[in-house]
Amino acid sequence: MTLTPLKKANMLMFLVVFFWGMSYLFTKQGLHTLPVFNFAALRFSIGFIVAVLIFPRHFSKINAKTIKGGAILGFFLFLAIFGLNYGIQFTTISNAGFLGSMTVLFVPILSAVIFKKLPEKKIIAACLSAAFGIALLTLKSAAGVGLGDMVCLTAALAYACHIITAKRLNDTRGMDTLNLGISQLGFTAIYALVFSLIFETPHLPAAADAWISVLFLGIFCSAFGFVSQVVAQKYTTPAHIGLIFALEPVFAAFFASAFAGEKLFLIQMIGAVIVFLSVVFVQVDVKGWMQKRKMKMKKEAV
Repeated sequence: MTLTPLKKANMLMFLVVFFWGMSYLFTKQGLHTLPVFNFAALRFSIGFIVAVLIFPRHFSKINAKTIKGGAILGFFLFLAIFGLNYGIQFTTISNAGFLGSMTVLFVPILSAVIFKKLPEKKIIAACLSAAFGIALLTLKSAAGVGLGDMVCLTAALAYACHIITAKRLNDTRGMDTLNLGISQLGFTAIYALVFSLIFETPHLPAAADAWISVLFLGIFCSAFGFVSQVVAQKYTTPAHIGLIFALEPVFAAFFASAFAGEKLFLIQMIGAVIVFLSVVFVQVDVKGWMQKRKMKMKKEAV
């Protein structure tokens, strides 16, 4: 079976979201010894350097339009990362993952307002279903809803803006998709460093576990994750990307339960299943499959 560019892009995003589900665990660990802006500056500096080293010739051809686009994307990414990094200090890993993934609901709403076009009915139904699943995941958590939860929710809104902006920039003539993904990492690191210099005393990690957190997040979640997302958005829609993000809390909850000892209630597990099925529902062409099955049955009858 030949995969379409849309299917390939969505599969790439599944892998990205898997790593991002792990990121909450490493972020919580890293913030034990590093302040918020300092931590983000290190993470995205490493991500930017790694990405440039992988694509040195391509990045050397970056143009002014792409640099400007990277500055804009980096701003929204900085807001989203700051929100999650700050919020996760006052809530559980599971809650941060669940609320951060409300992007799944914000994306179609913002898309409808900005592009003045409603997503497919199938996607709207899946988004509402996923939002319900996320609500089940969140409302019965042991920590309840507090400051950290609200900040994580704001971060989800910022990331929804990032997704929609990435799509608009990708559709701009003369915009280099790969360099756009790389340059946003550099600008996110710059924004974080500036705020760290103003509000904190920047320093390198002193503990091995902090270095592990920074390196994992920098290489897998930043260099691979955020660059892949921007490239994938050239072939898929903001609604699809936002919906795949609904899997992030499922992965985050799994790793939090397996490695951080956070307890999951039965209703949260039900919510995770609803989210997973919502994403699968959009990716599987049920109507096409039914039509093929009917045609096959007619042929067999003849």
